[in-house]
Amino acid sequence: MERAARLRSGWYARYLWTYAAGQLVLVPIALLWHGTVAATVFALVNTCLVTGLTVYAARQRSVRRGFGARHGALMACWGVLYSAVLLLGNLAFADSRVFAAVAAVACALPLAVGAWLETRRSS
Repeated sequence: MERAARLRSGWYARYLWTYAAGQLVLVPIALLWHGTVAATVFALVNTCLVTGLTVYAARQRSVRRGFGARHGALMACWGVLYSAVLLLGNLAFADSRVFAAVAAVACALPLAVGAWLETRRSS
């Protein structure tokens, strides 16, 4: 049973890689764009990303032992980092393209590391 779950759990790595790629788009939008149109585009892109990932995750039939704790810890780490980046970016580095690029990579990094580790666990 555990072996079957391990072999079928590669979906979570794809989920994390997709979420990491989304950060490379969403973080610069959040930091560099301003106004109603920016808020609308950000909300639509974020809604599409989260909805797509949620539907994808809900259709998966297998998860490995400890998945909930691992996913929760990873999302908590990303959430703290994302909040800090947005706060710092809006207060200290407003409209800085360099900061937005570094912040996007920083927000994608924990998700990419999680995807890499999940790929190693699934093998």
